[in-house]
Amino acid sequence: MDSEVTSIEMKPANQGVTNLGYRSTENGLSDHPDSVQHNSIKFEIEENSDDEVYTGCARVANKIQTGVVGTLSKHGSKIKLLFKLVLLLLYFAYFGYAMYYRFGDEGSIRLLVCTILGVLILLLYTFNRLSGFKFKFSSEQRSLSKEKKIKKIKRHTGRFLMLAVFIALAAYIIYDVLLDYPQNAISVAGLALYIIIFYVFSKNPAKVKWRPVFWGFAMQYIFALVILRTSWGYQAFQWLGDRVTEFLNYSNAGATFLFGDILVTTYSLFAFRVLPVVVYFYTVTSVLYYLGVMQVIVKKMGMFLSFCLGTSPAESLNAAGNIFVGMTEAPLMIQPFLKDMTKSELHAVMTGGFATIAGSVLGAYINFGVPANHLITASVMSAPAALAISKLAYPETERTRKQDFDKMGKSKDRNVIEAISSGASNSVKVVAAIAVNVMAFLCVLEFVNMTLDWFGDRVGVDGLSFQLICSYVFYPIAYFMGTDVSDCRKVAELVGIKTFTNEFLAYKELSVLIANKKNFTDYTAQWNSSADWYYQGDDIVLPYVNQTLKKGIMSGKSEVIATYALCGFSNIGSMGIFLGGMSALVPSRRGDLAQIVVRAMVAGNVACFLTGCIAGLLYKDYNT
Repeated sequence: MDSEVTSIEMKPANQGVTNLGYRSTENGLSDHPDSVQHNSIKFEIEENSDDEVYTGCARVANKIQTGVVGTLSKHGSKIKLLFKLVLLLLYFAYFGYAMYYRFGDEGSIRLLVCTILGVLILLLYTFNRLSGFKFKFSSEQRSLSKEKKIKKIKRHTGRFLMLAVFIALAAYIIYDVLLDYPQNAISVAGLALYIIIFYVFSKNPAKVKWRPVFWGFAMQYIFALVILRTSWGYQAFQWLGDRVTEFLNYSNAGATFLFGDILVTTYSLFAFRVLPVVVYFYTVTSVLYYLGVMQVIVKKMGMFLSFCLGTSPAESLNAAGNIFVGMTEAPLMIQPFLKDMTKSELHAVMTGGFATIAGSVLGAYINFGVPANHLITASVMSAPAALAISKLAYPETERTRKQDFDKMGKSKDRNVIEAISSGASNSVKVVAAIAVNVMAFLCVLEFVNMTLDWFGDRVGVDGLSFQLICSYVFYPIAYFMGTDVSDCRKVAELVGIKTFTNEFLAYKELSVLIANKKNFTDYTAQWNSSADWYYQGDDIVLPYVNQTLKKGIMSGKSEVIATYALCGFSNIGSMGIFLGGMSALVPSRRGDLAQIVVRAMVAGNVACFLTGCIAGLLYKDYNT
């Protein structure tokens, strides 16, 4: 039964006038004649019995639906908690039986490690939810004198820690590295040289704050120390790299279905083997972003970087995001901050984009044959290095706005299916961009090489090419990263290709050298004689198998240094892509972005070279 009030009128008293503003009808206010002499409240009653709408089975279904919805609304949180507890108990039951059924192989160790990590994360999450603890300093609750005293203590403590860490790292380098491998001192000289050059040509040398510079390089060094100088760290990342490679190989299922096994597996053509990996990884990233997993990981890593380096939340979040996503996707996470960021912060955002690579193309490079463990390490190491070199090249001179780690971008997808679909759809432009850029740059590079060869032939110079010029121009960079002298021209050539074209072509060339090393090792192991092969220019000829290894081989150390030095989007072509993407996100800062993009690209390149220097300093061959 429904009732509706259609009008209310006020009858004037014996003395007084009618209150015309107190009349309300469905059509709004209307004029009254003063002669209104009655009060009226009109109700319209409609009978709307459910029995007349729902009959038979429909009525029963409606009552069941109403009851279920009511129960879920009233006890929804308890039901969800019970469901999660049941799932958790079922998983532990499965875990216990799996450990009992088979323990000791790689799969059981993998399950054990993942379970322990999951339990720790769950306990931390539960503790935070139950305690509601947030660590904050409130300046309002402290007196001015106490505030100054705390700042003074923090400043002196920070300086003491910097000095102690510097002495410890220097002592380790001398004792464990330089005494055994004195030739690695060249990498130390390279590190010092880059820092001095960037300090001299800094935007404002007097304003350089050394805390982010020092801790950025220290974190980079410590991380490399664990991975490159400890057997357990190397084996852990080797295991992680193998798992990532295994994960990415699942892209072959879709590629084989679409293109056939012959094109994907037998011939391993670039378009059918490598590009599907980009689609697959982009889709997985989209799902993780929808679930909020990506935001949590990036937020925690950003908070860690901000705590150690003293950088703002926005630039720290961006640096952490660049480890996983591309240079144009990471700024989406901090879009609310962009319009109010200082030029130094914008420079740090752009440097971070140029100094790292996206997870999607990382999968493509792994498919080339580049070691996955070193690619993953390079991606992580470049994040603090980018912040350090950025704050050295463009120090902060403005007052930063207050920022919050919680203002991160969120997924617009409504469910997992939509996240998968949108991720796959969004990857199309990335795949297309990779395909057409590789094709275009190869065409232009071939034209340039033929032109240079023609000009060289006019004056009796044979083999003049873009790669040959780069091998001499970038020779000092390769040398000061610690590359073996015999390989310096090869690494310099790769750096030149990466800088003037893109890192995709550079890694493709590196993959040829890595494959050559494997073929050469297999050949010498089989024939067991150094006389069964010979050099022909830069090429190596293997006569017994009638094979020529174009451009020869590189040492293991040089391969690792090249892997780290190439791991970034810092090239001329990326400047236009990054500038266009950032300008679309924050049009009001287009002018500022255009002013700093070249400096940021150079800084991103140097961040990659610094990572290569540390790899050259700490390299240790665990395969011998």
